Amino acid sequence: MGRAEAFALSNPPLLSFWDGATSGFGYMTVLMVIAIIRELLGFGTLLGYPIVPEGFTPWTIMVTPPRSGIGWWMAIVLLAAMRKKIEKSPIPETLQGTAISSVLAALIYITDLIANNYGEVNISINNGKKDLLVKGGSPLLATLANEKVFLPSACGGKGTCGACKVKTLSDVGPVMPTEIPYLSPAELNDSIRLACQVKLKKDISIQIPEELFNIQQYRARVEKINDVTHDIKEVHLALPESMTISFKTGQYVQFEVPPYRKIKTPTFRAYSMASEPAENNKVELLIRLVPGGIVTTYVHEVLQEGQEINVTGPFGDFYVRDTDATMICVAGGSGMAPFKSIFKNMITTGTINDRVIWYFFGAKTSIDMYYLDWLYALDEKYPNFHFVAALSEPEEGTKWRGATGLITEVMDQYFQASINKDFPLEGYLCGSPGMLDACMDVMKKNNMQEDKIYFDKF
Repeated sequence: MGRAEAFALSNPPLLSFWDGATSGFGYMTVLMVIAIIRELLGFGTLLGYPIVPEGFTPWTIMVTPPRSGIGWWMAIVLLAAMRKKIEKSPIPETLQGTAISSVLAALIYITDLIANNYGEVNISINNGKKDLLVKGGSPLLATLANEKVFLPSACGGKGTCGACKVKTLSDVGPVMPTEIPYLSPAELNDSIRLACQVKLKKDISIQIPEELFNIQQYRARVEKINDVTHDIKEVHLALPESMTISFKTGQYVQFEVPPYRKIKTPTFRAYSMASEPAENNKVELLIRLVPGGIVTTYVHEVLQEGQEINVTGPFGDFYVRDTDATMICVAGGSGMAPFKSIFKNMITTGTINDRVIWYFFGAKTSIDMYYLDWLYALDEKYPNFHFVAALSEPEEGTKWRGATGLITEVMDQYFQASINKDFPLEGYLCGSPGMLDACMDVMKKNNMQEDKIYFDKF
């Protein structure tokens, strides 16, 4: 029996509280209070025991258990005392639960006022090339964006894509558990952090690629919206007359939607550009509806032609390398976008026959396929261009002339029968994380080098 449990069981005021505090909503509340204690007291140990890991906030502690009995003991005593006080008050019994919740909410609010008041802090970028004096307390990613310094981010700062990496040249606090899955041991040793997970509490110094200073935000106008499948829309944007965008085919932009319905803040996500660089005053995107997706729901249900929207970019390392290697391209769904840009640009520049191209596109059923006429026409017109479409679940009675099966299986079959593996190969992938991993497995199995496989994983 742990110290906290023994203490609770030996004290009648805590006995009735013990069961609720160690399960369900009570468990979550206990974790919250532990985090509040740490934020208010400003230290992470008591009598030599860690209360919570350094750097945790009242929100992240809710998903990570406290690390010692003393932490449990403090939370249970505090909550039990609060509960007994409320029980003895004139508050009606039916409202006592609400009163406890209100007290917790007040504690959280007070904690936020105290813990998040860091005053002004200075951000030194690239050894003083750019210095920003900003209000502390917010994530580094959002703060930089407010100052027109835009870092790559595919998830909108939610900590789920790992794209917003910066090199820290000063102490910015301990690495958060949410960062660990996206940072290699070498990156951790090199002080690489995710900007969305670094909270500005003091002056810091960071290093970012110089090209990020050229990233711009555009107030674009929605020129046209087309349905290309039942769940994919083609969105055409016109940039302001005085602005152009210079990008490499395959790169992406961050597309921002304003607050709507129950969404209270602007939200952005990353989408590959389907337009070609020659059209430098326009941006074309392919946006697939994701059930429950904040941005995709807005695009499919709210966005109107003529509306203005914020677009930031270009970003990404997914672009065609200047070699003569055979290109093995694989996509599914809205992953068609960068390849539309790549192939159109190759046609415009007259380079589409300069190297062999294999383009594998997979879908579930025939209603998920699109641009087939254009792609088959390219296959017939250009000897070095090979288009292979595959349905994993073709409907009965469908007159389907393409391959059947998972696109990875179909690609593997072509590796065995048609693709010259003695010639240098490069892989270009765009699709879901699961599809990317499966494609990489097939490519590596067929002797492709991992560092010659390119993608942006979002």
